[in-house]
Amino acid sequence: MQSKIILASSSPYRKQLLDRLQLEYDCQPPNVDESTVNGESAQAYVCRLAEAKARGVASSHPGAVVIGSDQCALLDDRILGKPGSHENALRQLREAQGRTVVFHTAVCVVHLATDFCAVEDVPYEVEFRNLEDAQLEHYLRVEQPYQCAGSFKAEGYGICLFSKMRGDDPNALIGLPLIRLTTMLEDAGIEVL
Repeated sequence: MQSKIILASSSPYRKQLLDRLQLEYDCQPPNVDESTVNGESAQAYVCRLAEAKARGVASSHPGAVVIGSDQCALLDDRILGKPGSHENALRQLREAQGRTVVFHTAVCVVHLATDFCAVEDVPYEVEFRNLEDAQLEHYLRVEQPYQCAGSFKAEGYGICLFSKMRGDDPNALIGLPLIRLTTMLEDAGIEVL
């Protein structure tokens, strides 16, 4: 019998991505402080949070295979979080114009019953077009990506903001690197295919 799977997230985007693997799973929001630690790199930050989310939920479900994930955007060695408001989103998009932003998305799979833990950062680069403020305002009014790192939804209208995208897994940009996750789940004893 296969172990129960839990996605340690309240993100509808991560849930939609995990649905693609056609696995039965439950969702449980993690209770994790998402503050950065002084001097922490973007990679270390997202890996720490992905593991903390997975381990936090796993502590209540030691027999389950738990998936945690976290993401941040990096511009000039500065972590961009979720904007939370129209004004902050507009500021983030203005700063990104004509530049490359690296998105770090970490995924972690924990199975306490077998002492299994795997965590990895999957970076993805996005090169932004140079757009006018009116175009950015229009995009923000249409999509309202205020809870998305970097202030856009690549799976939606936000694709119009870019001139180029580079990386191993486009799902990482949306919030859950499925290619790496598939291998991690198989290593944890979950049959994906």
